[in-house]
Amino acid sequence: MRCTGLLLFPLLISHAVKALDNGLALTPIMGWLHWARFMCNVDCVADPDNCISERLFMQMADVMVKEGWRDAGYEYVCLDDCWPSRRRDASGGLQADPARFPGGIKRLADYVHSKGLKLGIYSDVGAETCAGYPGSLDHYEKDAQTFADWGVDLLKFDGCNMKWTRLAEGYRNMSRALNATGSRMVYSCEWPLYEWDFHKPNYTAVRETCNQWRNYADVYDSWSSVKSIAEWTALHQDAVAPWAGPGGWNDPDMLVIGNYGLSHDQQESQMALWALMAAPLLMSNDLRSLCPRAKALLQNRRVIAINQDPLGRQGYRTATLGSFEVWERPLSNRVLAVAVRNKQEIGGPQKLPIVKVPGWRTCGSLCNVTQILPQYKELGVQRQRTDLAVAVNPSGVVLLTFHPILD
Repeated sequence: MRCTGLLLFPLLISHAVKALDNGLALTPIMGWLHWARFMCNVDCVADPDNCISERLFMQMADVMVKEGWRDAGYEYVCLDDCWPSRRRDASGGLQADPARFPGGIKRLADYVHSKGLKLGIYSDVGAETCAGYPGSLDHYEKDAQTFADWGVDLLKFDGCNMKWTRLAEGYRNMSRALNATGSRMVYSCEWPLYEWDFHKPNYTAVRETCNQWRNYADVYDSWSSVKSIAEWTALHQDAVAPWAGPGGWNDPDMLVIGNYGLSHDQQESQMALWALMAAPLLMSNDLRSLCPRAKALLQNRRVIAINQDPLGRQGYRTATLGSFEVWERPLSNRVLAVAVRNKQEIGGPQKLPIVKVPGWRTCGSLCNVTQILPQYKELGVQRQRTDLAVAVNPSGVVLLTFHPILD
Protein backbone atom coordinates (compact mmCIF):
# COMPACT_ATOMS: atom_id res chain seq x y z
CA MET A 1 0.00 0.00 0.00
CA ARG A 2 1.27 3.46 -0.94
CA CYS A 3 -0.36 6.33 0.90
CA THR A 4 -0.16 10.09 1.01
CA GLY A 5 -1.85 11.34 4.15
CA LEU A 6 -4.75 13.76 3.87
CA LEU A 7 -3.17 16.02 6.47
CA LEU A 8 -0.69 17.04 3.79
CA PHE A 9 -3.36 18.94 1.88
CA PRO A 10 -3.42 22.17 3.92
CA LEU A 11 0.37 22.21 4.27
CA LEU A 12 1.02 21.75 0.58
CA ILE A 13 -1.56 24.27 -0.55
CA SER A 14 -0.53 27.04 1.82
CA HIS A 15 2.08 28.61 -0.45
CA ALA A 16 -0.10 28.52 -3.58
CA VAL A 17 -1.70 31.87 -2.87
CA LYS A 18 -0.70 34.48 -5.42
CA ALA A 19 -2.43 33.99 -8.77
CA LEU A 20 -2.68 35.91 -12.01
CA ASP A 21 -4.54 39.05 -11.00
CA ASN A 22 -7.30 39.19 -13.60
CA GLY A 23 -10.19 37.91 -11.49
CA LEU A 24 -10.90 35.00 -13.83
CA ALA A 25 -11.03 31.20 -13.53
CA LEU A 26 -11.92 31.24 -9.85
CA THR A 27 -13.13 27.70 -10.49
CA PRO A 28 -11.86 25.52 -13.35
CA ILE A 29 -13.24 26.70 -16.67
CA MET A 30 -15.70 24.57 -18.62
CA GLY A 31 -16.33 24.50 -22.33
CA TRP A 32 -15.56 22.93 -25.69
CA LEU A 33 -12.31 22.90 -27.70
CA HIS A 34 -11.95 21.57 -31.23
CA TRP A 35 -8.51 19.93 -31.35
CA ALA A 36 -8.75 16.31 -30.16
CA ARG A 37 -11.83 15.61 -32.28
CA PHE A 38 -11.43 17.85 -35.35
CA MET A 39 -7.65 18.48 -35.32
CA CYS A 40 -6.36 20.50 -38.31
CA ASN A 41 -9.04 19.55 -40.82
CA VAL A 42 -9.06 22.56 -43.17
CA ASP A 43 -10.59 20.90 -46.24
CA CYS A 44 -14.03 22.48 -46.30
CA VAL A 45 -14.65 21.31 -49.87
CA ALA A 46 -14.33 17.59 -49.13
CA ASP A 47 -15.57 17.75 -45.53
CA PRO A 48 -17.68 20.87 -44.96
CA ASP A 49 -19.36 19.50 -41.81
CA ASN A 50 -16.14 18.84 -39.92
CA CYS A 51 -13.57 21.34 -41.15
CA ILE A 52 -12.24 24.15 -38.96
CA SER A 53 -14.61 26.92 -39.99
CA GLU A 54 -16.98 29.47 -38.52
CA ARG A 55 -19.83 27.12 -39.41
CA LEU A 56 -18.47 24.43 -37.08
CA PHE A 57 -18.13 26.79 -34.13
CA MET A 58 -21.52 28.41 -34.68
CA GLN A 59 -23.13 24.97 -34.79
CA MET A 60 -21.39 23.97 -31.56
CA ALA A 61 -22.57 27.17 -29.91
CA ASP A 62 -26.14 26.45 -31.04
CA VAL A 63 -26.00 22.93 -29.61
CA MET A 64 -24.46 24.11 -26.34
CA VAL A 65 -27.51 26.30 -25.77
CA LYS A 66 -30.19 23.98 -27.17
CA GLU A 67 -29.05 20.82 -25.39
CA GLY A 68 -28.28 22.16 -21.94
CA TRP A 69 -24.49 22.45 -22.04
CA ARG A 70 -24.48 26.16 -21.20
CA ASP A 71 -26.88 25.57 -18.32
CA ALA A 72 -24.63 22.78 -17.03
CA GLY A 73 -21.72 25.25 -16.85
CA TYR A 74 -19.93 24.75 -20.17
CA GLU A 75 -19.50 28.34 -21.38
CA TYR A 76 -16.37 28.56 -23.58
CA VAL A 77 -16.36 27.70 -27.30
CA CYS A 78 -12.68 27.49 -28.18
CA LEU A 79 -10.72 27.49 -31.41
CA ASP A 80 -7.43 25.62 -31.39
CA ASP A 81 -4.70 25.62 -34.07
CA CYS A 82 -5.35 26.07 -37.82
CA TRP A 83 -7.91 28.88 -37.71
CA PRO A 84 -5.71 31.69 -39.15
CA SER A 85 -4.66 32.64 -42.61
CA ARG A 86 -1.16 31.52 -43.49
CA ARG A 87 -0.13 35.19 -43.68
CA ARG A 88 -0.66 38.22 -41.49
CA ASP A 89 -2.51 41.19 -42.98
CA ALA A 90 -0.88 44.32 -44.43
CA SER A 91 -0.59 45.92 -40.98
CA GLY A 92 1.05 42.82 -39.49
CA GLY A 93 -2.08 41.58 -37.71
CA LEU A 94 -3.39 38.06 -37.46
CA GLN A 95 -6.38 37.30 -39.64
CA ALA A 96 -8.71 34.36 -39.95
CA ASP A 97 -8.61 32.21 -43.05
CA PRO A 98 -11.01 34.15 -45.31
CA ALA A 99 -12.51 31.09 -46.98
CA ARG A 100 -13.25 29.23 -43.77
CA PHE A 101 -14.11 32.27 -41.62
CA PRO A 102 -15.63 34.70 -44.13
CA GLY A 103 -17.10 36.87 -41.38
CA GLY A 104 -13.87 37.02 -39.41
CA ILE A 105 -13.36 36.29 -35.73
CA LYS A 106 -15.21 39.42 -34.57
CA ARG A 107 -18.44 38.20 -36.13
CA LEU A 108 -17.92 34.74 -34.67
CA ALA A 109 -17.31 36.23 -31.22
CA ASP A 110 -20.47 38.33 -31.52
CA TYR A 111 -22.44 35.24 -32.48
CA VAL A 112 -21.08 33.20 -29.58
CA HIS A 113 -21.74 36.06 -27.16
CA SER A 114 -25.31 36.36 -28.43
CA LYS A 115 -25.83 32.81 -27.17
CA GLY A 116 -24.61 33.69 -23.69
CA LEU A 117 -21.31 31.90 -24.31
CA LYS A 118 -17.65 32.98 -24.52
CA LEU A 119 -15.11 32.57 -27.30
CA GLY A 120 -11.60 31.16 -26.94
CA ILE A 121 -8.81 31.46 -29.49
CA TYR A 122 -5.36 29.95 -30.04
CA SER A 123 -1.90 31.27 -30.76
CA ASP A 124 1.70 30.34 -30.03
CA VAL A 125 4.58 31.90 -28.12
CA GLY A 126 6.92 31.15 -31.04
CA ALA A 127 7.15 32.40 -34.62
CA GLU A 128 4.84 29.62 -35.85
CA THR A 129 2.12 27.51 -34.28
CA CYS A 130 2.56 23.77 -33.95
CA ALA A 131 0.78 23.33 -37.29
CA GLY A 132 2.86 26.00 -39.04
CA TYR A 133 0.48 28.97 -38.93
CA PRO A 134 1.70 32.44 -37.84
CA GLY A 135 2.71 32.56 -34.18
CA SER A 136 2.89 35.60 -31.91
CA LEU A 137 6.65 36.01 -31.44
CA ASP A 138 7.53 39.71 -31.90
CA HIS A 139 3.80 40.49 -32.08
CA TYR A 140 2.62 39.94 -28.49
CA GLU A 141 1.18 43.41 -27.94
CA LYS A 142 -0.42 43.63 -31.37
CA ASP A 143 -1.95 40.16 -31.15
CA ALA A 144 -3.25 40.77 -27.63
CA GLN A 145 -4.95 43.97 -28.78
CA THR A 146 -6.33 42.20 -31.85
CA PHE A 147 -7.88 39.52 -29.66
CA ALA A 148 -9.32 42.20 -27.37
CA ASP A 149 -10.75 44.12 -30.33
CA TRP A 150 -12.40 40.96 -31.59
CA GLY A 151 -14.01 40.31 -28.20
CA VAL A 152 -12.10 37.12 -27.41
CA ASP A 153 -12.58 35.75 -23.87
CA LEU A 154 -9.77 33.17 -23.65
CA LEU A 155 -6.36 32.67 -25.21
CA LYS A 156 -4.77 29.25 -25.42
CA PHE A 157 -1.07 29.99 -25.91
CA ASP A 158 1.01 27.07 -27.16
CA GLY A 159 4.79 26.65 -26.89
CA CYS A 160 5.97 25.29 -30.24
CA ASN A 161 8.89 26.70 -32.23
CA MET A 162 10.46 28.53 -29.31
CA LYS A 163 13.76 27.83 -27.55
CA TRP A 164 12.85 26.55 -24.12
CA THR A 165 15.07 29.07 -22.34
CA ARG A 166 12.91 31.86 -23.79
CA LEU A 167 9.56 30.38 -22.82
CA ALA A 168 9.27 32.20 -19.49
CA GLU A 169 9.97 35.56 -21.10
CA GLY A 170 7.49 34.94 -23.89
CA TYR A 171 4.66 33.76 -21.65
CA ARG A 172 5.16 36.65 -19.23
CA ASN A 173 5.24 39.17 -22.07
CA MET A 174 1.95 37.92 -23.49
CA SER A 175 0.38 37.91 -20.02
CA ARG A 176 1.33 41.56 -19.57
CA ALA A 177 0.11 42.37 -23.07
CA LEU A 178 -3.29 40.78 -22.42
CA ASN A 179 -3.72 42.66 -19.15
CA ALA A 180 -2.69 45.92 -20.81
CA THR A 181 -5.64 45.69 -23.22
CA GLY A 182 -8.09 46.12 -20.35
CA SER A 183 -10.09 43.14 -21.63
CA ARG A 184 -10.78 40.14 -19.44
CA MET A 185 -9.27 37.07 -21.09
CA VAL A 186 -8.53 33.72 -19.47
CA TYR A 187 -4.87 32.93 -20.20
CA SER A 188 -4.26 29.24 -20.87
CA CYS A 189 -0.54 28.39 -21.02
CA GLU A 190 1.53 25.39 -22.08
CA TRP A 191 4.71 26.74 -20.52
CA PRO A 192 5.44 23.89 -18.04
CA LEU A 193 4.80 21.24 -20.69
CA TYR A 194 7.70 22.50 -22.75
CA GLU A 195 10.06 22.93 -19.78
CA TRP A 196 9.69 19.61 -17.96
CA ASP A 197 12.08 17.88 -20.39
CA PHE A 198 14.84 20.23 -19.22
CA HIS A 199 14.06 21.14 -15.61
CA LYS A 200 11.26 21.55 -13.11
CA PRO A 201 9.28 24.66 -14.06
CA ASN A 202 9.03 27.65 -11.75
CA TYR A 203 5.42 27.24 -10.67
CA THR A 204 5.47 30.43 -8.64
CA ALA A 205 6.03 32.33 -11.89
CA VAL A 206 3.63 30.13 -13.85
CA ARG A 207 0.78 30.74 -11.40
CA GLU A 208 1.44 34.49 -11.34
CA THR A 209 1.33 34.54 -15.15
CA CYS A 210 -1.38 32.08 -16.26
CA ASN A 211 -4.92 31.03 -15.32
CA GLN A 212 -4.28 27.41 -16.27
CA TRP A 213 -1.30 25.49 -17.55
CA ARG A 214 -0.54 22.20 -19.27
CA ASN A 215 2.13 19.97 -17.71
CA TYR A 216 2.19 16.82 -19.79
CA ALA A 217 1.55 15.35 -23.24
CA ASP A 218 -1.53 15.90 -25.40
CA VAL A 219 -4.49 13.65 -24.75
CA TYR A 220 -5.42 11.17 -27.47
CA ASP A 221 -8.66 9.31 -27.97
CA SER A 222 -7.35 6.23 -26.20
CA TRP A 223 -7.41 4.73 -22.74
CA SER A 224 -3.63 4.41 -22.69
CA SER A 225 -3.36 8.17 -23.20
CA VAL A 226 -5.83 9.03 -20.42
CA LYS A 227 -4.07 6.58 -18.08
CA SER A 228 -0.66 8.05 -18.85
CA ILE A 229 -1.86 11.57 -18.00
CA ALA A 230 -3.34 10.41 -14.70
CA GLU A 231 -0.18 8.47 -13.88
CA TRP A 232 2.10 11.42 -14.68
CA THR A 233 -0.03 13.65 -12.50
CA ALA A 234 0.10 11.19 -9.61
CA LEU A 235 3.87 10.74 -9.87
CA HIS A 236 4.40 14.52 -9.90
CA GLN A 237 1.52 15.48 -7.62
CA ASP A 238 3.69 16.91 -4.86
CA ALA A 239 5.28 19.23 -7.42
CA VAL A 240 2.15 20.37 -9.27
CA ALA A 241 -0.99 19.92 -7.17
CA PRO A 242 -0.16 22.53 -4.49
CA TRP A 243 -0.24 25.29 -7.11
CA ALA A 244 -3.85 24.70 -8.12
CA GLY A 245 -6.45 26.99 -6.66
CA PRO A 246 -8.84 29.83 -7.51
CA GLY A 247 -7.40 31.75 -10.43
CA GLY A 248 -4.93 29.08 -11.59
CA TRP A 249 -5.26 25.37 -12.41
CA ASN A 250 -3.26 22.41 -13.66
CA ASP A 251 -4.67 21.37 -17.04
CA PRO A 252 -4.42 17.64 -17.90
CA ASP A 253 -5.90 18.40 -21.35
CA MET A 254 -9.26 17.74 -22.96
CA LEU A 255 -12.09 15.39 -22.11
CA VAL A 256 -12.41 12.89 -24.96
CA ILE A 257 -15.68 11.48 -23.66
CA GLY A 258 -18.14 10.75 -26.45
CA ASN A 259 -15.55 9.92 -29.11
CA TYR A 260 -14.37 6.49 -30.24
CA GLY A 261 -11.50 5.34 -28.04
CA LEU A 262 -12.93 4.85 -24.54
CA SER A 263 -15.43 2.37 -23.18
CA HIS A 264 -18.18 3.84 -21.00
CA ASP A 265 -16.38 2.70 -17.84
CA GLN A 266 -13.23 4.43 -19.06
CA GLN A 267 -15.20 7.58 -19.85
CA GLU A 268 -16.52 7.58 -16.30
CA SER A 269 -12.96 7.17 -15.06
CA GLN A 270 -11.76 10.19 -17.02
CA MET A 271 -14.66 12.32 -15.81
CA ALA A 272 -14.12 11.33 -12.18
CA LEU A 273 -10.34 11.82 -12.27
CA TRP A 274 -10.63 15.21 -13.98
CA ALA A 275 -13.15 16.26 -11.32
CA LEU A 276 -10.81 15.23 -8.51
CA MET A 277 -7.83 16.89 -10.19
CA ALA A 278 -9.76 20.20 -10.24
CA ALA A 279 -9.09 20.23 -13.98
CA PRO A 280 -10.57 22.54 -16.59
CA LEU A 281 -13.40 20.63 -18.23
CA LEU A 282 -12.85 21.29 -21.92
CA MET A 283 -14.64 18.72 -24.02
CA SER A 284 -13.35 17.81 -27.47
CA ASN A 285 -16.05 15.80 -29.18
CA ASP A 286 -18.90 16.28 -31.64
CA LEU A 287 -21.75 17.70 -29.60
CA ARG A 288 -24.03 17.41 -32.63
CA SER A 289 -24.03 13.61 -32.49
CA LEU A 290 -23.09 12.73 -28.91
CA CYS A 291 -24.63 9.54 -27.53
CA PRO A 292 -27.06 9.96 -24.62
CA ARG A 293 -24.83 8.16 -22.08
CA ALA A 294 -21.85 10.38 -22.83
CA LYS A 295 -24.04 13.48 -22.67
CA ALA A 296 -25.51 12.42 -19.32
CA LEU A 297 -22.03 11.79 -17.92
CA LEU A 298 -20.63 15.12 -19.08
CA GLN A 299 -23.66 16.96 -17.74
CA ASN A 300 -23.77 15.07 -14.43
CA ARG A 301 -24.40 17.93 -12.01
CA ARG A 302 -22.97 16.09 -9.00
CA VAL A 303 -19.65 15.38 -10.73
CA ILE A 304 -19.51 18.96 -12.00
CA ALA A 305 -20.17 20.22 -8.46
CA ILE A 306 -17.08 18.33 -7.25
CA ASN A 307 -14.99 19.79 -10.07
CA GLN A 308 -16.29 23.31 -9.36
CA ASP A 309 -16.06 23.15 -5.57
CA PRO A 310 -15.17 26.66 -4.35
CA LEU A 311 -12.54 25.44 -1.89
CA GLY A 312 -10.41 24.97 -4.99
CA ARG A 313 -8.02 22.26 -3.80
CA GLN A 314 -6.69 19.70 -6.22
CA GLY A 315 -6.98 16.07 -5.24
CA TYR A 316 -4.19 13.54 -4.83
CA ARG A 317 -3.68 9.86 -5.43
CA THR A 318 -3.52 8.70 -1.84
CA ALA A 319 -3.17 4.93 -2.15
CA THR A 320 -2.50 2.02 -4.46
CA LEU A 321 -4.03 -1.21 -3.14
CA GLY A 322 -3.47 -4.20 -5.39
CA SER A 323 -5.47 -3.56 -8.54
CA PHE A 324 -7.01 -0.41 -7.06
CA GLU A 325 -5.87 3.16 -6.80
CA VAL A 326 -7.56 5.77 -4.62
CA TRP A 327 -7.79 9.48 -5.35
CA GLU A 328 -9.11 11.95 -2.78
CA ARG A 329 -10.04 15.62 -2.86
CA PRO A 330 -11.14 17.76 0.11
CA LEU A 331 -14.25 19.81 -0.63
CA SER A 332 -16.13 22.55 1.14
CA ASN A 333 -18.05 21.80 4.36
CA ARG A 334 -15.59 19.04 5.39
CA VAL A 335 -16.78 16.76 2.57
CA LEU A 336 -14.24 14.42 0.99
CA ALA A 337 -14.57 13.26 -2.64
CA VAL A 338 -13.08 9.83 -3.34
CA ALA A 339 -12.47 8.02 -6.62
CA VAL A 340 -11.71 4.30 -6.42
CA ARG A 341 -10.34 3.11 -9.76
CA ASN A 342 -9.90 -0.51 -10.79
CA LYS A 343 -6.68 -0.69 -12.83
CA GLN A 344 -7.35 -4.27 -13.88
CA GLU A 345 -8.47 -4.60 -17.49
CA ILE A 346 -9.69 -8.18 -17.45
CA GLY A 347 -12.26 -10.17 -15.53
CA GLY A 348 -15.20 -8.73 -13.64
CA PRO A 349 -15.88 -6.16 -10.92
CA GLN A 350 -13.58 -6.14 -7.89
CA LYS A 351 -14.60 -5.06 -4.39
CA LEU A 352 -12.78 -2.66 -2.08
CA PRO A 353 -13.92 -2.08 1.52
CA ILE A 354 -14.26 1.65 2.08
CA VAL A 355 -12.38 1.40 5.38
CA LYS A 356 -9.24 0.93 3.25
CA VAL A 357 -9.62 4.44 1.80
CA PRO A 358 -7.02 6.54 3.66
CA GLY A 359 -9.43 9.41 4.16
CA TRP A 360 -12.04 7.23 5.83
CA ARG A 361 -10.39 7.87 9.18
CA THR A 362 -11.28 11.57 8.90
CA CYS A 363 -14.96 10.68 9.19
CA GLY A 364 -14.85 10.12 12.92
CA SER A 365 -17.50 7.87 14.38
CA LEU A 366 -20.18 8.45 11.74
CA CYS A 367 -20.08 9.40 8.06
CA ASN A 368 -22.73 9.77 5.39
CA VAL A 369 -21.58 8.03 2.20
CA THR A 370 -22.95 8.89 -1.24
CA GLN A 371 -22.07 7.17 -4.49
CA ILE A 372 -21.95 9.60 -7.45
CA LEU A 373 -20.71 7.28 -10.21
CA PRO A 374 -21.44 4.94 -11.89
CA GLN A 375 -24.97 5.46 -10.54
CA TYR A 376 -26.18 7.83 -7.87
CA LYS A 377 -26.88 6.00 -4.62
CA GLU A 378 -27.29 7.11 -1.03
CA LEU A 379 -25.27 4.48 0.84
CA GLY A 380 -26.36 5.82 4.19
CA VAL A 381 -24.70 6.66 7.47
CA GLN A 382 -21.77 4.35 8.15
CA ARG A 383 -19.88 3.71 11.34
CA GLN A 384 -16.09 3.76 11.49
CA ARG A 385 -15.88 -0.07 11.34
CA THR A 386 -18.40 -0.50 8.54
CA ASP A 387 -18.25 -3.52 6.26
CA LEU A 388 -19.44 -1.50 3.26
CA ALA A 389 -17.49 -2.27 0.07
CA VAL A 390 -17.73 -0.85 -3.44
CA ALA A 391 -17.60 -2.98 -6.59
CA VAL A 392 -15.57 -1.41 -9.41
CA ASN A 393 -15.60 -2.60 -13.01
CA PRO A 394 -12.33 -3.25 -14.88
CA SER A 395 -10.85 0.13 -15.96
CA GLY A 396 -13.82 1.73 -14.25
CA VAL A 397 -14.33 3.93 -11.23
CA VAL A 398 -16.61 4.43 -8.26
CA LEU A 399 -16.91 8.07 -7.26
CA LEU A 400 -18.01 8.73 -3.67
CA THR A 401 -18.39 11.52 -1.18
CA PHE A 402 -17.82 11.16 2.57
CA HIS A 403 -19.60 13.69 4.77
CA PRO A 404 -18.73 13.46 8.49
CA ILE A 405 -21.65 13.66 10.89
CA LEU A 406 -20.79 15.69 13.94
CA ASP A 407 -22.21 14.86 17.37
